[in-house]
Amino acid sequence: MKRRFPTRVGILLVCCLLIFLLAGSSSRIITTPLGSVLSSTNQSTPTVVVRPTLPPTPTPVPTLAPVLTAVGTPPPMEVSTAYLVDEDSGHVLYDQNGEQPYLMASTTKIMTALIAIQTGNLNQPVIVHQDAVNHVIEDDGSNASLSVGDQMPLKDMLYGLLLPSGDDAAYAIADTLSGSQSAFVAHMNLFAQRLHLYQTHFNSSDGLTNDSLTHYSSAHDLATLAQVAMKEPLFAQIVQTPSYTYQDTAKTYTWTNTNTLLGIYPGMTGIKTGHTNDSGYCLVFSATRAEHHLLGVVLGAPNMQQRDQDVSNLLNWGFALPMKTPDQ
Repeated sequence: MKRRFPTRVGILLVCCLLIFLLAGSSSRIITTPLGSVLSSTNQSTPTVVVRPTLPPTPTPVPTLAPVLTAVGTPPPMEVSTAYLVDEDSGHVLYDQNGEQPYLMASTTKIMTALIAIQTGNLNQPVIVHQDAVNHVIEDDGSNASLSVGDQMPLKDMLYGLLLPSGDDAAYAIADTLSGSQSAFVAHMNLFAQRLHLYQTHFNSSDGLTNDSLTHYSSAHDLATLAQVAMKEPLFAQIVQTPSYTYQDTAKTYTWTNTNTLLGIYPGMTGIKTGHTNDSGYCLVFSATRAEHHLLGVVLGAPNMQQRDQDVSNLLNWGFALPMKTPDQ
């Protein structure tokens, strides 16, 4: 008699068999082809190129040009203030009270001329009014022999301003360009601020005043102003002109430069004289010798002869200074 396995045991065996078959069919054997292995092992190792380290390029040392260098004892000066600068290098060679404000008399007209050249039309007519003539008569000012109603181009009037130091020409220019003396003076002070002339203030277009509280400048400031003005070709041309003649249909004007060193001191190229009883004798000057350009200022000389002698001595000393590099 045959015995039967229980039904549960049979079912269990069937399930185990199915699980075994399914697991075998889902497994994979991943193989790597031999050729690919050999190929990877035969690849060459990259060569590392080592570049040499170059030394840093040295920064070139600038070559210092030799300049006039103040050495030794400068000449004695009989003036209130004196100043001398080498225009080629900008070095100050001599400074005696250069920052101290003083009355500067007609050296004021450097600013008047500079404003006229930079803001005016050189061909526009300048008409002489009564105030200009009255000013010269009442205050005994230097003049260009102008009369009421006279007129000429601004360019020619500038010669009348700078050569004979015409106070009447200064008034005529100020009236023409600004409409009044006060408006022009305000323009002068604005220009002074723009040029950083911190020891300078104006109260007139011609400098004929003894009011040292409202009209003054320093030798340093006047030198700075003159350097700017001398960059204007017309200004530089006028101030080194010994004499000038202007003629119209009614009148002929001949003006002589008040700078007595022109034609006397070798290489003198300007610039402007000045004098009142309170300011003493003044001169803003420039000269050239052996390709050196010096510019300076003296204020408060006791007389014209002493002024010219001091300027000549100072220039001779300056031109004789040795040329040295700044590091020497």
